[in-house]
This record gives sequence, C-alpha cells and structure tokens, in this order.
Amino acid sequence: MAGLRSRPNKKLITAAASLAAIALAAVLAFGLPSAGTEASEQPPAPQAIPVEVATVVQREVTAWDEFSGRLEAVERVELRSRVAGAVQSVHFIEGSLVKRGALLIRIDPAPYAAEVERAQAQVVAAQARLEYTRSEHGRAKRLWEAAAIAQRELDERANAEREADANLRAAQAALQSARLDLGYTEVRAPVSGRVGKLEITVGNLVAAGPGAPVLTTLVSVDPMYASFDAGEQVVARALREAPQLKSIPVEMETVTNGGTHKRGFLQLVDNQVNPKTGTVRVRAVFDNKDGSLMAGQFVKLRMGRAKSQPAILVSERAVGTDQSKRFVMVVGAGDKAVYREITLGASIDGERIVASGLEPGERIVVNGLQRVRPGAQLSPQSAAADESQPTGAS
Repeated sequence: MAGLRSRPNKKLITAAASLAAIALAAVLAFGLPSAGTEASEQPPAPQAIPVEVATVVQREVTAWDEFSGRLEAVERVELRSRVAGAVQSVHFIEGSLVKRGALLIRIDPAPYAAEVERAQAQVVAAQARLEYTRSEHGRAKRLWEAAAIAQRELDERANAEREADANLRAAQAALQSARLDLGYTEVRAPVSGRVGKLEITVGNLVAAGPGAPVLTTLVSVDPMYASFDAGEQVVARALREAPQLKSIPVEMETVTNGGTHKRGFLQLVDNQVNPKTGTVRVRAVFDNKDGSLMAGQFVKLRMGRAKSQPAILVSERAVGTDQSKRFVMVVGAGDKAVYREITLGASIDGERIVASGLEPGERIVVNGLQRVRPGAQLSPQSAAADESQPTGAS
C-alpha cells in the first residue's frame, strides 16, 4: 500500500516544478529590462526656439527731443467799431475763412454820408472865400502901387487872403475826416484768417473807440505758431550747435494728421529761463495753407539736433521690460540666448536709440522675445526687414 501512494506524489511534484520554471522564464523575459535597453534610452534634447533676429548696426541719425505744446495764431484781432451807430448788416459766416480787406460788418452810414456832404459844402465856401480875398489883395496891391490906398489897407487885404487860405485847409481836413468816418462804417478784415463768433447782432447800437464792445474776433491761420517749454539744457545745446534758429529742425504731430509729421523751423527762443520750472519758452513756425490747424490746438512737437550723429537703433519690439530695467536678448555663442541690460535714448519713428549695452554687429531677437529665456537654445532666422535700421531718421 505504501508503494502505491508514492507514485502520484512524484507526478505532482514534477508538474509543479515545470510550472514554476515556465513562470520564472516569463518573468525574466517580460518583467525585467535588460542592461542593453537601459543603456540605450537617453532624455530627449531640448528643442531650439525659432526666433527672428536682426544685426545691430550704427547709423547717422538726428536725435529728437519731444515736447507738448499749443498752437497760436500769428495775428489775433478783436474787431471793434471805430464809429458809433447801429449795426446795419453782417457779411460773413461765423467760423469761416476770410481774406484781408473783406467786408464783415456795416454800420449805418447815413449820418456819416451827410457829414461828408456838409464838409464838402464848407470846402466849396472856403474856396470861394479864398478866391475873393485873393482878388481883393491883388486889387489893393495895384492901388497901393498907385499910391491910392494906405499901407494898412494893403496889409488888411493880404491878411484876409491868408485867413481864407487857412480856412480852406481846415475845411479840407474836415472833409477828409468825414470821409474816414464814412469809411469806418464798413468793418473790414485787417488780416486774412478765420473769423469767430458774432457778438453784436443786426440792429444793435455800438459805441466807438477802444472801450467799445467787441464785434467779433479774427485770427490768422497761415502760418501758425507752436509754442512749447523746453529744458534749459536742451535749448543751450541746440543754440550751441546751431546759432541760426532756422537750421534747427522742428516737427509737429496733431491728432488730425494721422501720425505724420509736419516740418517747420524754430522762430523764437525766449530771453530768460523760468526759475520755477527750469524751462525756456520756445516757438516754432509751421505752414498752414489749407487752414486745418487751429489756434489753441494741442500738438506733439519734437526738436532735433542741427547735425546728425552716429547711434545704435533697435526696434521697439526687441526691447523687453524687467521691472525698471530694459533688456534685449542677444544671440550668443552656439545660438544661446544671452540676457543683456541696455540704456535707451530717444525714440525715432518706432526705433529706440541704445545709449549703452550693445555693440554693432551683434544679433538680437526682434520677434518671439516673449518665448525666450536666458540660456535657451535658439533657432535664429533673419527678419524680413532689418529691424535695427531706422525708417524715419534723417
């Protein structure tokens, strides 16, 4: 019996050993990596960042100092009546452009026309009196030569002629004054420009003289002044570089000219510095043939150097901000991104002058700056247009 029981146990042991061997082989085949596989797997290399770059160049440019200012009319006139009377008619449209000599307002001329006629009559009477006394003087002179009258009578006739001549001159002066008053009933534009609001309407009585009410105002439009306050150091440098004011370039931009600059010239530098602000009042002149500029209008101005100077310029897009610092990303050795702090100067048509921090020939990132970090691997591509070149510098 003992021999019969031992045979099945041996078969079970053999089967179990076979299953264990198969399981171990499966674990070794699929569960454990080989040494060769571990050696072949490496972390992926970082991908290069595609960016557009431009080469830094140095160019001759005109540096500009920017200011804010106001337009002023070269001539401003407050029109008042020079004679008293009623406003008879108005011959302009408020706010319109008028030419010099154009009739604007007419004061009732009837009283002054009558005064002219009276003065003319006095002139005629004075002329007749002069002719009569002249004739009497001639007759008396002949009688005196014939010893028919005394010297006293001759002197009286001569004096009467001189008085008549003086009276004629006075009458002629009165006639001229009356004609002037009649002419003053027509209020005409003393300058070409834009006429303002009508302050006195038809039918109202107006007085004469400097204390009379203003009828309307008139401002010239061509040319126009642009006044602004410039720092004393800026003014001193400009005068040192160009004693002739007209050789200092000045440009103006308004909200109505679409960002374009209108070129003018410097006309006045005041003779003193404002002690409170440390600035000097400066005035430039600009053409305004189309009348689009108006007195009182706010404008942006910039005053340039008389002579161009070498400078490094970069695109505004190439400049990043790090708190209070300004920086660019330079393409360094091996196309690695290098952080470079820079000092900026004036702005010239979308470009910024770099006072320090860059050298000509270096390459900087001009597009894609927000994706770049110091030390990043770059894939530089030339920009479509050289962003480091100024577009509007002169």
